[in-house]
Amino acid sequence: MAGAIRVEVVAAWPHRCERKQVELPAGANAQDAIAAAGFASLAEIAGIAVFGQRVTPRHPLADGDRVELLRGLKIDPKAARRARAQVQRERRGAR
Repeated sequence: MAGAIRVEVVAAWPHRCERKQVELPAGANAQDAIAAAGFASLAEIAGIAVFGQRVTPRHPLADGDRVELLRGLKIDPKAARRARAQVQRERRGAR
């Protein structure tokens, strides 16, 4: 394909990761890459990043980019920290 770019689309879940290389026309965006990789129907997508930097679906891609599909958090990080701290306090008090 003349004027084509190659990008990698990555989706990661606990205990598994799925990667697909796709070839797109120059000027393609993140949404095009996700659709070409077959992840368009993935309801778990909470956001999109390129090399760890959050982007919009219309973000233009360059040759060699890695598009990462972000999933939503299952628990608020602050709430998780509070719960761990509470468990530690309880363990110290039981000694």
